[in-house]
Amino acid sequence: MDKFNQSAQNKDVNESNKLTQLEQNKDVNKSNKFNQLEPNKDVNTSNKFNQFEQSKDVNNTNKSESNTNNNTQADFAELLEKSFQKNKSKNSRVINGIIVDIKNDKVIIDVGLKSEGVLSLANIKLLTGNEDIKIGDTLEVYIEKFEDKSGNPVLSIEKAQKEITWKKLESCLNSKEIIEGTITNRTKGGFSVDLNGTLAFLPGSQVDLSIIRDASPLLNSKQQFKVIKMDRTRNNIVVSRRAVLEDVRQVSKQEVLSKLEEGMIIEGIVKNITDYGVFVDIGGIDGLLHVTDMSWERISSPSELVKPGDKVKVKVLKFAKQTGRVSLGMKQLEKDPWDNSIAEKYKVGEKYKGKVVNITDYGAFVELEKSIEGMVYKGELSWIKNPNPTQVVNIGDIVDVKVLEVIPDKHKISLSIKACQPNPCTKFAEEHPVGSRIHGTINTIREFGIFVRLTDILDGVIAMNDITWDISYDYELNRDKFNNNSKTKNFEPEQEIEAIILHIDTNKKIIKLGLKQLTEDPYAHALKSINKDDKVKGKVSKVTPDGLEVKLDNGLPCLIKRNDIGRNSKKQLNEYSVGDEVEALVINVNVEKRHVLLSIKALDIKTERDVLKKLNSDSGKSKLGDVLSDVLKR
Repeated sequence: MDKFNQSAQNKDVNESNKLTQLEQNKDVNKSNKFNQLEPNKDVNTSNKFNQFEQSKDVNNTNKSESNTNNNTQADFAELLEKSFQKNKSKNSRVINGIIVDIKNDKVIIDVGLKSEGVLSLANIKLLTGNEDIKIGDTLEVYIEKFEDKSGNPVLSIEKAQKEITWKKLESCLNSKEIIEGTITNRTKGGFSVDLNGTLAFLPGSQVDLSIIRDASPLLNSKQQFKVIKMDRTRNNIVVSRRAVLEDVRQVSKQEVLSKLEEGMIIEGIVKNITDYGVFVDIGGIDGLLHVTDMSWERISSPSELVKPGDKVKVKVLKFAKQTGRVSLGMKQLEKDPWDNSIAEKYKVGEKYKGKVVNITDYGAFVELEKSIEGMVYKGELSWIKNPNPTQVVNIGDIVDVKVLEVIPDKHKISLSIKACQPNPCTKFAEEHPVGSRIHGTINTIREFGIFVRLTDILDGVIAMNDITWDISYDYELNRDKFNNNSKTKNFEPEQEIEAIILHIDTNKKIIKLGLKQLTEDPYAHALKSINKDDKVKGKVSKVTPDGLEVKLDNGLPCLIKRNDIGRNSKKQLNEYSVGDEVEALVINVNVEKRHVLLSIKALDIKTERDVLKKLNSDSGKSKLGDVLSDVLKR
């Protein structure tokens, strides 16, 4: 193409020079008008114009300059128009030539010009693929030059084929027609494609419906493409294989959608693999095969079963026509191993052997048989409190398990490893019966008690009420500021202590301990000897806005609440101080809680009742003063 343009430009220069020499003696205005008609004239037109000028009558030179100018322009314009019409078909540069002679390896071709073109016979056979070339045959040729140095046109079959191909590709671009080509090699950003001798560019994003890592199977093989861009000035052609595949997929998709139903068993091709499943092409539609629907067995990744490009048989589990979403399953093609017979095979309370196949933060999965797994939660792995699963079992371990629960419809079996092992609490109870003394180390101190480490896997607990025999009414007297730490202020973690075993629950693995039981209860006798409605005396040991703490003569601490002080409790409460002697009535005795409640108000009421009763019984006496005097003396 570039050679042809250069040749045409050279011819135009030669023609312009000839015309300039011819018109040197003419008027300047005439020369300008003439030159405007000359930009694209070919060599043949120039020759005819020279013949026309030479044949003009010499006498015409004597005519007026204006008449000569007008006649010359009219005659030249007529000849120029005839030349253009004659060679109009040649302006396309690709024309049909006729073989007029064959001499040895030279083929003489008439293309309608004053001279014939010459091509190599071997080259014609090679490019056309026709071995039987003969005189009279028609060939499509490209005119590179209308004349060479010898005056003969320069022809090319190869460029003619390229020009024809280019026009065909332009037609395909406009009509979106599919063409065939061969992917020859990889280039930067894509591939080169041979379209019947014309090279085109195939971008990497247009090779397939999705990005493919290995395109080697597509090289040097016939493929279908669509032309998506052309630029003649840059000789650039861009094609797409993806556009063809999208059309095919769309047609296939509509066909599949019209036939697809839930429960159908179909074949598909694995398109993409993710952590949560596989996308399967089932004929223009991508269905999701979730990892949980791939196998009845536990798998860590879908890639364990399939890889991209694999053909798989799947079952349609769900199909939404409105959205086109399809859920697929593979394991549903096999018999469900979790049918009702699983409960009969693995009975609750029975022991079985299994293999640890997976370990999580919350426990371990144990395979009982192929596709049947049970869960051992962390609390059932060991008798150790809050164990780390990875420190108890390893993947691949063969372990004994006990069935705790079977739920076939939920595909769930709960197992226990520790249930197959001796209960350490049972052995401890045999070696340390209730009432025996034991040494341990304080593990932690909480609001409700002290935890004592007895063995590597057993802890005992000392409740707050079992720390000391002391009787305290701090909670009742000052609830807002109550702090139970007063009982544990003398203890700290890792301290060695001695305690007495109070109770052992082997099933719950609970061991209750006591500290105060190491000594006798100093208030045992006093609590047994005091009864409700007894009149007692004591001294105030503590005064708070909520009441009084009183220590009786026998040392037993008791409580008088604010409401039990007297009729005007607020006024009378302020009248008391530590060390004051008080007399009150016992209104409640709780031996279990070791609490004794007193009431001054109740005593006053009882005294008044006794006076009235005495008055009624002594009604025979004459004077009221005498009666009161006797009561007061008593």
